[in-house]
Amino acid sequence: MSTFAAPVLVVLGPTGSGKSELALALARHFNGEIVNCDSIQVYRGFDIGSAKTPVQNRGNIAHHLLDVIGPGEELSAGSYARLARQIITQIHQRRRIPIVVGGTGFYLRALLDGLSPAPGRDVQLRKRLQTAEERRPGFLHRVLRRYDPPAAARIHANDTPKLIRAIEIMLRTGEPATRAQAAPRQAFSGIAALKLGLAPERHLLYARLNERSEWFFQNGLIAETERLLALGYPHDSKPMQSLGYKQAVQFIRGELPLKKAVAECQIRTRHYAKRQITWFRAERDLRWLKGFGSNTDVQQAAIRESRSFLSRLHSFTFGA
Repeated sequence: MSTFAAPVLVVLGPTGSGKSELALALARHFNGEIVNCDSIQVYRGFDIGSAKTPVQNRGNIAHHLLDVIGPGEELSAGSYARLARQIITQIHQRRRIPIVVGGTGFYLRALLDGLSPAPGRDVQLRKRLQTAEERRPGFLHRVLRRYDPPAAARIHANDTPKLIRAIEIMLRTGEPATRAQAAPRQAFSGIAALKLGLAPERHLLYARLNERSEWFFQNGLIAETERLLALGYPHDSKPMQSLGYKQAVQFIRGELPLKKAVAECQIRTRHYAKRQITWFRAERDLRWLKGFGSNTDVQQAAIRESRSFLSRLHSFTFGA
């Protein structure tokens, strides 16, 4: 680690593990500002189902990259990385500590490591691939297994966005996505990142996710979804296909009764958490903290790790 690098604290973990609570504790202790790394919280109005920290609970701590895009827009990993790098640089210029928090692993990888120089998105091609998958579930993964087995092994069969991206790259470059994505990347230079991962016991995490899913539906998720649909978000748009919102849409459209919508949300959320854990286990130099981010002992352990890390960056003055 360079002693002249500017510090970035990163809080990772599966959905429901208490990342926001830990990030707030670190921000209070180290005079920090929070940079969102969640691909649904970037959308305006998606508050309840994305577990966005309410404004009144942010304690006057600056939060960045929340509520930045609206209907018909998407924030690619590359665009996210460019915006986040600019914001982090500005935070450093204010002599504050940037704290990146979220569970979207691909956003984080783009931010810290950069992306391969793969081709841009083809909206029409993506729509055709999405339609093909809806007509024949599993079609995309079968295509990838045939033409790019390493990518098929890496991408879950239900992760349609990543499957579409892999096939899009393959069709536009004429080579497997695995090869195209192995090209040199432009990492975020001049910074040093401490990555803290939350690892609560699996059964406790799943119990919390079940309770939280039910709470969403009991505390305004359906009304919020109806309001977002009225604002112009298509029912099949990316944010509306995310956890909780997809099931709320199915209830609103009469496709699922409320009880089944809640149960489906619980199942899908547990599966998503499992995939996140698998992704983060492959993350390099990740310091795991056993427990939820709301736990005082976990917060104190994170503060100790962060203080030790920051003390080695002699060129940077930090708070507390």
